[in-house]
Amino acid sequence: MTKTVVVYHSGYGHTQRVAQFVAEGAKATLVAIDADGNITDAEWEALNAADAIIFGSPTYMGMASWQFKKFADATSKQWFGSAWKDKVAGGFTISASPSGDKLSTIQYFITLAMQQGMVWVGQPAMNDGNINRMGSNSGVMAQVGPTSPAADIPQGDLDTAKAYGERVAAVAAKLRG
Repeated sequence: MTKTVVVYHSGYGHTQRVAQFVAEGAKATLVAIDADGNITDAEWEALNAADAIIFGSPTYMGMASWQFKKFADATSKQWFGSAWKDKVAGGFTISASPSGDKLSTIQYFITLAMQQGMVWVGQPAMNDGNINRMGSNSGVMAQVGPTSPAADIPQGDLDTAKAYGERVAAVAAKLRG
């Protein structure tokens, strides 16, 4: 059985809701980066023991939140020892605008994964107007209006997140087997 961890920062609950669906699909452990950009020692241990790590952050001003970036900078300890080399990686983001420059956030996750020597898993679902309605193959992108609560995230975005979690876990299982 593979171990998958979803590590994410959520400022207002939107990213947390998407993370829950990704984790449900992957049967993963959730690790929330706190408001100061930190996680616990036990959470670092869970990441280090994982076969797959899925990154998540809202897209703020065209990039991951500063809290996620602080976490990412702290992974330099893992980088130095090649601790995450050959782990499977994936990522997701959400913003208020249909574009919102979410691709920059996903590309940041890809760069982080490549620097760590990880294997990135894309999102293959075709945009059918519901599933993958944002049209991203690099990772999951979700969108909900700027004043909308997390409960208003379109079900298609959440279904895409769940299917992506399943895919990342399946790839990890194939690579591990």
